[in-house]
Amino acid sequence: MRPEPAEAFGPPEDDLQRLWTPHRMVYIGGQDKPTDASVGQCPFCRIPTGDDEAGLVVARGSDCYAVLNLYPYNGGHLMVLPYRHVSDLTELTDAETRELVEMTKTAMRVVREVYAPAGFNLGINQGEVAGAGIAAHLHQHVVPRWMGDSNFLPIVGRTKALPELLADTRARLAAAWPRGGA
Repeated sequence: MRPEPAEAFGPPEDDLQRLWTPHRMVYIGGQDKPTDASVGQCPFCRIPTGDDEAGLVVARGSDCYAVLNLYPYNGGHLMVLPYRHVSDLTELTDAETRELVEMTKTAMRVVREVYAPAGFNLGINQGEVAGAGIAAHLHQHVVPRWMGDSNFLPIVGRTKALPELLADTRARLAAAWPRGGA
């Protein structure tokens, strides 16, 4: 008889319960990350060419768009990014810069209306060394925060519990996004 994994390796050396999240290996393994910095390899360049629901696009502007993060830190975590394939904030045109900021402000307003967070983390990770998962295409993170959202799960268990499917989050945010504006 083949032993169960716990029997094969013995019990853990501590009294912690384990929460297994094998779906995170896809992200850790680099799925959907470009193998090079070219436009043809960039998921952020491909997303706006497809269906909004399938691509998790929340809103579109003339120079930028808002999309849910496929691997969110919290529910409602979205990103605002230019359509144009640029890697550095200093490469944005004045129009792209204005729309990026305006759409970020709108994203905050919409997320407040829909989810009532206590605060936000906003950020652009410039370069792989700074934490950018896709460094070749600039993107501004808009992460809603609630008191106590950094409980033991992400700190000890390296796991995040999200209470809603991404498709449902996209539908709620897209429905609340103002029409005809950033």
